[in-house]
This record gives sequence, structure tokens and C-alpha cells, in this order.
Amino acid sequence: MKAIVALAAVLLLPAAAAPADTAPRASWEWPLAPRPAVLRAFDPPDKPWMSGHRGVDLEATHDGVPVTAPESGTVSFVGVVVDRPVITIDHGGGLRSSFEPVESPLTAGAVVAKGEIIGTLQPGHCGALACVHWGVRQGDAYVNPLEFVTDLRPSVLLPLGLDTG
Repeated sequence: MKAIVALAAVLLLPAAAAPADTAPRASWEWPLAPRPAVLRAFDPPDKPWMSGHRGVDLEATHDGVPVTAPESGTVSFVGVVVDRPVITIDHGGGLRSSFEPVESPLTAGAVVAKGEIIGTLQPGHCGALACVHWGVRQGDAYVNPLEFVTDLRPSVLLPLGLDTG
């Protein structure tokens, strides 16, 4: 009996004691359907002014597919940056998502629901492949968008034949 109580305490302890920054945030939806392959991963630079990849490139089935809001929010920007159409959604709590090249009929201030179409994918970001670049910022820092749609915590393997009795 003591072994069962000890095992239960060990299994419950990590969840209760885990720091907030390691808790999974995977509550958003993918901005493309079906679930896309990741063509280029998040690779932030060591310093803000250095080169890097501040988001992820997601493969689409073809150009012109609808891009949807991964979480509810308010459109904060719609326009062209350099030579690409971009839309940015403020999700509150300092979180903002940006998508390019995505052409949108929405305007700044529009409220969008999770899963709502925010625009259509335009060609050009990944050469011949259809893809959308998705970036997420928390405050001024770029964060990995995949942490909002998947659990990126490492797997924990338990030993076989754990004595429970």
C-alpha cells in the first residue's frame, strides 16, 4: 500500500510543482488545414539584430488556401511589409501572431474568432512550394509558434517492471 501511495505522490508531484514556463500552451489551432508539415523550424538569432528564422514555415496544399486564426483576437495590422502581404492578430496577454504572405479583406480593429478565416495564402514565400510563414511574439520577444499547437516538452520514459506492490 505504501508503494502505491508513494507512486501516486511521485506521479502527481511533477504536475503540481512544474514552473509555469514549462507548462504546455498547446491550446491554439493550426492556421492551415489539414495539419501542415513544418518546412522550416523556429531558429531565433542569439541577438535581436542577427539573422535567424523568427517563426515557422508551414506547408500548404496550394496557394490560395484559407489561413485561419489560431486563437481569438483583434487584427492589429493588415498591409504590405517590404513586398509581402501580412496580417497580425493581437491575442491579448502580450501575444501577437503574424502571417505572410497572406492577403486579407480584414482591417485593423476587426475581431476574429479562433478558426475564423483571416485571409488567403499568396505565392512566393517558399519558392515553388506553397507555404505560410507564422511568427508569434510575446511582448518584444519572438517565441516558437509550435508551442501553441503542440506539446514540445520532452518525453519522459519510465522503467519497465516498476514494482507497485
